[in-house]
Amino acid sequence: MKAIAITPGVGAAELIDLDEPAITSPTQVKLKVLEVGICGTDREEVLGGRADAPPNSSRLVIGHEMLGQVVEVGVDVSKVARGDYAVFTVRRGCGVCEPCLNDRADMCFTGNYEERGIKALHGFETQFVVDDEAFLVRVPSGTRSVGVLAEPMSIVQKAVTESIRIQSTRLPLDESWISGATAVVAGIGAIGMLAVIALRLKGVSVIGVDIVADDSKRAQLLRQLGGQYINANKIDISKLDDAFGQIDFIFESAGVAQLGFDLIDVLGTNGIYVMTGIPHEGKPICFPGAQAMAQMVLKNQVILGSVNASTQHFETGIGDLGKAKERWGDLIDSLITTRVSYFDFEKALHQRSEDDIKTVITWQ
Repeated sequence: MKAIAITPGVGAAELIDLDEPAITSPTQVKLKVLEVGICGTDREEVLGGRADAPPNSSRLVIGHEMLGQVVEVGVDVSKVARGDYAVFTVRRGCGVCEPCLNDRADMCFTGNYEERGIKALHGFETQFVVDDEAFLVRVPSGTRSVGVLAEPMSIVQKAVTESIRIQSTRLPLDESWISGATAVVAGIGAIGMLAVIALRLKGVSVIGVDIVADDSKRAQLLRQLGGQYINANKIDISKLDDAFGQIDFIFESAGVAQLGFDLIDVLGTNGIYVMTGIPHEGKPICFPGAQAMAQMVLKNQVILGSVNASTQHFETGIGDLGKAKERWGDLIDSLITTRVSYFDFEKALHQRSEDDIKTVITWQ
């Protein structure tokens, strides 16, 4: 079978041949891969960035945002049947620490986890994959057209869910406090736009911040979802709270260090700020540390980092994708801006436009 692989540290993706995987355990599931989303991690790997090949291999099959269809199941599998749509999660736990032993490898203490397509495990950019049912989540047929967004949506679900729980614990509020809150989403690429969807489904007023043109596809889509667009090239971001008042929640997905720290200044009293972006190395940033520290203390603010997701977050994310399809219909499908055959994978990895939100490689 065909697969897209890199040599870690070197990059330069290529189409290779691999043996087709087979079920070897009664709890395993074999999926025919339909689509795999491309994100910044894939592009970083292709340029020689962080990536680790499996033991005894010099190459790594990339890809961690997948959608597949069940073609075979082990005798003990109960979650899915042949023909169902499904996704596999990404991270596999260390098998030692408490979180990993309780299906929360996303919170691994040891750092000795493995990740499909990223760290020590082949990914999903291939024609067939096999894994255990424990790492599988079924995708309803009505959500099939956006099922490939399950992994990035799981990242959003973890960040938003953790923020809600923290706020509900420390404030005299239940989890419904988020409804009617005002949120800033920084960076309206795929993760940011999925955050907008998740927050709008919860009744949040959303302000999206980016540097794309006011009439760009992303800005227009944000407005169609009920959000308001702010072009960071045109206004002083530190004045957002002057314009919109109390900002209860900030979801950062831009991965731009200067913007990320500038936004601390606009967070409101008792607010919570979750960071999901990972900036590239660049020039030093200017940050008024003493002022920010005083503000965080005096306003009882929380700054939270969030990465990866658990099986539960995949499940709730797929549920939200279904709700979004019911509410906004085919508008949600427009988050997938480009589909490219695996024969032309180079286009997916290297060619992007301002209107690009999510590019997907198809394996059908």
